[in-house]
Amino acid sequence: MSTTGQFSSKNPTIKRILKEASELANSPSSDFHAAPLETDLFEWHFTLRGTSESPYEGGIYHGRIVLPPAYPLKPPSFRFLTPSGRFEVNREICLSISGHHEETWQPAWGIRTALVAIRSFMDTDAKGQVGGMDASEDARKRWAAQSGKSKCATCGKTNEEIMAEQDEAVKEAGGESKNDVVPDELRLAYREDLSKPQNGTAINANGGVAQPAASAPQVVAAPAVQPVQPPAPATVTAAVHNPPAPQPQLVQRPQDEMPAWIDKAIYGILTVLAFILWQKMVG
Repeated sequence: MSTTGQFSSKNPTIKRILKEASELANSPSSDFHAAPLETDLFEWHFTLRGTSESPYEGGIYHGRIVLPPAYPLKPPSFRFLTPSGRFEVNREICLSISGHHEETWQPAWGIRTALVAIRSFMDTDAKGQVGGMDASEDARKRWAAQSGKSKCATCGKTNEEIMAEQDEAVKEAGGESKNDVVPDELRLAYREDLSKPQNGTAINANGGVAQPAASAPQVVAAPAVQPVQPPAPATVTAAVHNPPAPQPQLVQRPQDEMPAWIDKAIYGILTVLAFILWQKMVG
């Protein structure tokens, strides 16, 4: 049973997936086939032909595509289910600009672009490159000859049957109308290699080894000049010796100087004596 009706077509991701599925069905390619499962729009199965004049000529290879919930903001992942000698079976493959950072995937790309890129990568020299296998040319030719009979349990068809139906669809559509081009900046990498430093080589769309882009010279900002504050004057802590409090000095008055209060005291005493004498005389 189809799950299309279980999703809201207003969701941007669902809308994009349905649009790509319709486009691939209405403009089929004789080189590959891809469609979502009836039970899961986020899982697709693809089948592609090997490139001509290569060890993969005559081969038909099948695999899975898993779309992330944030598609197309994040790239789809691919797994080959058919041995080819070029890609490891059931190992997740991602596409990006650099081959190491999925954040550089461009939403303008889609499943068609990715499949065309993967197919073109098959015919490159894999030795020492990301995603490469060291299978001999004879082994790759042998796997190519056997690949058509391989049958997917989920699809219920052999690779040959799937591509035979695809050829009929191309004829009914009046032939191929699209000339698919792989962006030059598109790269390929395994999922577990995305977080590793870019010290390996990646494969570009032209089949060569992608040289790491020359890093732009880094401008090191000069440290901000802080205003120079004049040094605070050094506080000299000197021991301050307070002079001893002056002792009161007794000023010796000259003998000839008589204080005024003494005169008054004398007059007072004389007055008292006179009063006493007067009382005795009266009494």
